[in-house]
Amino acid sequence: MATLKIVILPTKVLKDGTHKIRIAVSHNQKTSYIVQKVFIDSEGQFRNGQIVGRPDAGMLNKKLRVKINEYQDVLDKINPEGYTCSQLKNYLDKNTKAKIFSISQAATEHIEKRKKDTTKDGYRRTLRYFINFTGDVPLEMINSEMITGFDAWLEEKGNNSTTRAIHLRQLKSFIMPQIRYGNVVYRVDPFVDVVIPQSKERILDITVEEFKLIRNSEFTEKPLRVARDLFCLSYYLGGINLIDLLELDFRKATTIEYVREKTKSSKSGDKMISLSIPPEAKPIIKEWIGRNGKLEFSYDYTYANFRNYVTHQIKRLAVKLDIDKRVVYYSARKSLVQHGFELGISLEILEYSIGQSMKKNRPIFNYVRIMRTHADQAMRLILDNLK
Repeated sequence: MATLKIVILPTKVLKDGTHKIRIAVSHNQKTSYIVQKVFIDSEGQFRNGQIVGRPDAGMLNKKLRVKINEYQDVLDKINPEGYTCSQLKNYLDKNTKAKIFSISQAATEHIEKRKKDTTKDGYRRTLRYFINFTGDVPLEMINSEMITGFDAWLEEKGNNSTTRAIHLRQLKSFIMPQIRYGNVVYRVDPFVDVVIPQSKERILDITVEEFKLIRNSEFTEKPLRVARDLFCLSYYLGGINLIDLLELDFRKATTIEYVREKTKSSKSGDKMISLSIPPEAKPIIKEWIGRNGKLEFSYDYTYANFRNYVTHQIKRLAVKLDIDKRVVYYSARKSLVQHGFELGISLEILEYSIGQSMKKNRPIFNYVRIMRTHADQAMRLILDNLK
């Protein structure tokens, strides 16, 4: 009868004095060992098949018990008598190797598929916080109680509901693909009892009159002129994001066509946004267009640094104009939609104009294709309202 046991081998001590934990597979009076990705600092930290004397001892022991149970499940499905001890060890090792083992491995796989550095940084922050709370646990150990505890821990650290909601959704995005791929199986969905905090509404839009203040402002200081023009261009071009705006080639262009960087790898269906360039945008484009057709501001910055620079200058611009609210680059996009909605433009056309995914719970629009003509008419109505 084959037996399994958690052991260390004192004769296999590593050069730095640490020991690898092994699973001993005993069969037909022979013993083979399967090395685990668990290390202890000395023999004194292992007693009676348990890791002791370490702050992470409980987590490591749970991890090893999960592995023992995996091996035992495989053993229960075969007749060990048909194998030598060495063959049995190899069979167990091969048939219990999961593609993803820990939350860090699952998260890393997810993060590597993202393109934007800022997006990757956000996911890495979530992973770091989760590991700080509970350690780099195996996926199998994650449950709703652990996730709810993580949310409470985030709140204790001063994170508001919006930030906590982001972290929980990103944590979920690490785990759910591995369930679909079959790399982890839960008897109960780990998010079944988890309540995602309600995100606070970001009130970032400005009024038509406040937009006019920005549009009509006159500054000799270049940073403020750049901030004003980029803010207005975003508004005039359907609330375009900065990263997409800086990639457009305006040479001889009467329209813009682009796929949002944010949704290139996630949004399904039609992704192309197509809008005519309104007359209001053309003087700004002419002011800043470079030889390659892209906007050129003569700043030797990385995109991330330039984005932060623009954010800072737009805030300065709002202060200079006595606009008593938070104004950022994204405010142009938010304000455009708000102004259009107040003019009675349908949400579907507004969503198309800004490249937002149209909601699937409006079935009639499954049969209506929103074309550039509709978006151009909507934009004209919004811009005429500024006159």
